[in-house]
Amino acid sequence: MNLQSEWFPFSGHPLSDSCWSLSAGPDGRIYAAACCESQPGETVKLVRYNETRHALDYLFDLDVKAGDPRDSGRATQCKIHYSFAPSRHDGILFMATHLSGPPIDLPAYSPWYFWHDPERCFKGAALLAYDTKRDSVVWTDTLYPKEGCRCLLHDEDRGLLYSLSYPRDHLFVFDIARRRSRDLGRIGSINAQALFLDRRHRVWTTSDYGHLVRYDPDRDRVEVSPDVLPHNPVFQTGWHSVFYDVAPSPEGDCVYASTWIAQPHLIRIWPDEGVWGRVEDLGPATQERDPHRPVCTFLDHCGGLTFAGDGKLYYVASRWNAPDLHQEHDPFDLAAQNPRGIIWQLEPETCARREVGELVRPDYYAHYVPRGAVDHNGDLFFAHVGRPPVGIFRVPMPAECRRPDAPLPLRMWG
Repeated sequence: MNLQSEWFPFSGHPLSDSCWSLSAGPDGRIYAAACCESQPGETVKLVRYNETRHALDYLFDLDVKAGDPRDSGRATQCKIHYSFAPSRHDGILFMATHLSGPPIDLPAYSPWYFWHDPERCFKGAALLAYDTKRDSVVWTDTLYPKEGCRCLLHDEDRGLLYSLSYPRDHLFVFDIARRRSRDLGRIGSINAQALFLDRRHRVWTTSDYGHLVRYDPDRDRVEVSPDVLPHNPVFQTGWHSVFYDVAPSPEGDCVYASTWIAQPHLIRIWPDEGVWGRVEDLGPATQERDPHRPVCTFLDHCGGLTFAGDGKLYYVASRWNAPDLHQEHDPFDLAAQNPRGIIWQLEPETCARREVGELVRPDYYAHYVPRGAVDHNGDLFFAHVGRPPVGIFRVPMPAECRRPDAPLPLRMWG
C-alpha cells in the first residue's frame, strides 16, 4: 500500500495558523476548524469538505455566531481545540471554543494576567449546536466564563457534554436539556488533550503525571489510578505523559491513544477489565533517538488516530533527520531536521505496524497532525498545524479499505 495525500489549504482564511479539530459529523462529512491564534483580533471559521466540488466550504465565523466580535478588545474566539462532538439522533454537531488569540490591539494574551479585567478577559468558551441537516446554528451558550475549552465529549445517551477547561484544568459536565454547567473538580495543571467515554458512561482522561483519571457519574466521583501510563523510563518519569489523541475501536471495547510528550507512546486501553482497565504499551510511536539531544514536542509527535473501513488503525507520526552528536544543534530548527509526516497502519489483532504513505504539503513540513477522521466515502482526512494558511489533507483509500458506513460508530469526542 502506498497512500497518496491531497493538500487543501484554508485559502478562505489565509491567516489561519492551526487546525486543531477535524471530525466526521453526524452526516458523515468532514468538518474542520480554521483557527487563527497568533494574529490579534481574528477568529476561527468552521470549514467543511465539499466532496462534489472537491474543495472546502467556509460555513461561518465563530465570533459572529457566538456574539463576541473579534474587535471587542477582549481575547478572541480564535480556535476550536479538540472540541467537535456529534449527535447522531438529531444531526447536531456540538463545538466549543478555546482561548489564546490576543485582542485586536495587543500582541499577545495571558489568561492569568487579564483574569480580573472585564474589558480584556476572554468572555468564555462559546458552545454552539450546529444543525448539519439545515446548515444552521440552532443555539449558542457559554460553557464557562473566562476559560477556554481544551477538549469536548458527548454522552449522547444521557444528553451530557464533558469538557476540560483552560487554564484551570477543571472537568465540567454540561446538561444539554437544562443548559447548565457543573464543575466536577480540578484535574491538575497540564490539560490532557482528550477525553474518552466507556460503555458504562464513565469519562476518562489523564493527570499531569500520566495517571488515568476517571469520572463515574453513577457514583459522582473523580478517581485517580495509582499506575502511570507507558513512557520512556530512560529520561521520563510520566510527567506530561497525558492523552494527546484517543480513538475508539470499531467494536467499542477498547481505545487506542497517543501521549503528548517527546517520544510519545501508543497505548491500548480496555476500560472494562479490572478495577482500572487493562493498559497495553504498544511501544514508541516515533523514531528512537539520542536522549542527550533535546527534541521539542512539536517535532517529535504522533496524532490523527482513526479507524478506516478496513478495521485497521491509521495515524501520522513524525520522522526527522537526527543531528550528529558532535555538531551544534538547535532543536527548533526545522529546516535542519526536515520533519515529515508518515502515515502508519496498525493491525489490531497482532498490533503489527507498517508505513503506508506520507503526507506532502507543497510549501511546508507536514509532520504535525492533531486529528484524523474517515468520511462516509471511506477516505482518510488529517488536520495540520504549521505555516499559514494551514489546511487539511485528504488521503483517498483503495476500494478494499472502503465501506459506506466507515465513520460508524461515530467518535463522540474531539
